[in-house]
Amino acid sequence: MIRNIQRKIEATLRTTLKKLYGIEDFALPDASYPDSKLGDLSYSFVFQLAKTLKKNPRVIADQIVKAFPLNTVPEAGRLEAAGNGYLNFWLDRARIAKALFTHPLVSSETKRGKANVEHTSINPNKAAHVGHLRNACLGDTLVRLLGFHGYRVEIQNYIDDTGVQLADVVVGLHRQGKTLEDLQRIPGKIDYYLWDLYAETHHWLDEHKENRVLREQALKAMEERLDPIFSFSQEIADIVIRCHLKTMRRLHIEYELLARESDIIGLHFWQRTFELLKERGAIVKPEEGKNAGCWIMSLAGSEEFEDMENPDKVIVRSNGTVTYVGKDIAYQLWKFGLLGLDFYYRPFERKPDGSILWSTSTTPSAIPIDPGFGGADLVFNVIDQRQSYLQKIVAEGLRALGHHEQAKNSIHFSYEMVTLSPATAKELGFELSQQESQKSFVEMSGRKGIGVKADDLIDRLEETARERIQPLYPDLDPRNLASLASDIAAGALRYFMIKYTRNTIITFDLEEALSFEGETGPYLQYAMVRARSIFAKLELSGFETSDANLLEVLDRLSENSAENADSWAIIQEVIRTPDIVERTLRSLELSFFAKHVFQLAQLFNNYYHKYPVLHEADEYRKRLRIAVVKMFMVGMQVNLDLLGIPVPSRM
Repeated sequence: MIRNIQRKIEATLRTTLKKLYGIEDFALPDASYPDSKLGDLSYSFVFQLAKTLKKNPRVIADQIVKAFPLNTVPEAGRLEAAGNGYLNFWLDRARIAKALFTHPLVSSETKRGKANVEHTSINPNKAAHVGHLRNACLGDTLVRLLGFHGYRVEIQNYIDDTGVQLADVVVGLHRQGKTLEDLQRIPGKIDYYLWDLYAETHHWLDEHKENRVLREQALKAMEERLDPIFSFSQEIADIVIRCHLKTMRRLHIEYELLARESDIIGLHFWQRTFELLKERGAIVKPEEGKNAGCWIMSLAGSEEFEDMENPDKVIVRSNGTVTYVGKDIAYQLWKFGLLGLDFYYRPFERKPDGSILWSTSTTPSAIPIDPGFGGADLVFNVIDQRQSYLQKIVAEGLRALGHHEQAKNSIHFSYEMVTLSPATAKELGFELSQQESQKSFVEMSGRKGIGVKADDLIDRLEETARERIQPLYPDLDPRNLASLASDIAAGALRYFMIKYTRNTIITFDLEEALSFEGETGPYLQYAMVRARSIFAKLELSGFETSDANLLEVLDRLSENSAENADSWAIIQEVIRTPDIVERTLRSLELSFFAKHVFQLAQLFNNYYHKYPVLHEADEYRKRLRIAVVKMFMVGMQVNLDLLGIPVPSRM
């Protein structure tokens, strides 16, 4: 809503600038949101315009105010020049509140094409750890924001089922003489068992280098689909994938397609890509030097790699094996629909909502299946910042093939690692040395088996939430208590992973994440629970809360009072949501959106304390406050849905 008003204002501003100064196509920066005493929208472009016109900015601002036809923007109440040259608009608050009340926030009606988001992408060899949760929470939130903004979003989870990590688990199980049946009989969680086995096997192969041939043999069998090792590795991968899906569902995270690396190899995606790269001269095979016999992509002519001493990337090794980045280029071409090849597909499982989670396949189905995957306009790869170099090469591969627009729309959505506070690490049973205890954070290493499993962290969050909720509701049955704890834990974890800028190393702390005060998920949830509670009590009291009974009192928002200013602050923050989503996606900094939702919760909590609703004696004022609470509640639900944060029934 606010964005549409801005577009009307900006269109009229351009018309006014042309009329006054003959200026066309002047770049108007986004409006800012000033202190409510100064207006609702503020524009500062006059200062830049003053340099072009060589005039005093305040004089220009006064001229624009006189010439601006307010009747072209009915939602704008008045326009004033302020300070040395700001243009401040006051909106018709009653009119806008009524519009919000009758037309709550909805997804954008503008269709913006197809976006492909690949996230989570955990190696299928062991349990997910806490670092994977940041990837999944960022990726899922990005999916939700893109969908709200009008994109048709395809959610993919890449499965590296031909990599070293899975090969080491295959070697470890064979070394122990374990079959799949043995694995299924292991007490406890299989992905936990494989966590320890992977670390032990990796250490064993490091200590006994002569046994690395076993890893190479497993890798060869997995890449060339040689049984029994290939089928064995696929069964293990499927078991672990189901564990990962179960973990992520605890945070309300789902996918549409599991894209398997073994199928990229099996369907010869790389061979097709290799031929395309050779045809374009994008890769060459030097006959001498350290890369003799390899196929390399020379990056010397690219600005991205101009500072590198040796800007050549090996795509195919001298022994004929393709590097990871080669397969990634092939996969990226498929995502954009540029490869001329496609996967076959098979149902992997039914999701909780009844829809199908698909998996790629090399085998045609008896019934032709085309779920419509691939062919995106925009591709986001949610991968940590350590992969920045390789992701740049993937984009360079697209550029080398002449796909410049797709290279520009190939976006590495990077982020920094997650660590634990020493207090949280100890609480989760992690043994720390004296030196580690004195550090500000504890790092983890999957290869060494040092780390915190995602399910352990979620379990501890739920346990702590249960301990805090149970005294408040001693008669609550265990099932409902568990549901409350699950919702609070999910909200705490998701918000914690989103609220920091992506280039910030997160130090996760249990106590901080679960706090009901401050910038936390539970604080947001508590604001929503409180608003719902108000309406539940009003319903019990028999007070009329129908839209018709509340709508007429919104005219009073035009009156100048401190309470109306506070009411408007909530309404304005709600209507800003689509604009904040747009700005967030432009910057790709999800913490910007998280701050907006926190501010909305904060405004409501302050309002609730200042202006009682249930015990207000003046009925007219009471109805206005109820209307404000309702607008907050509807708007906050949209915002929490976009963050993937569930709302508990009570707190």
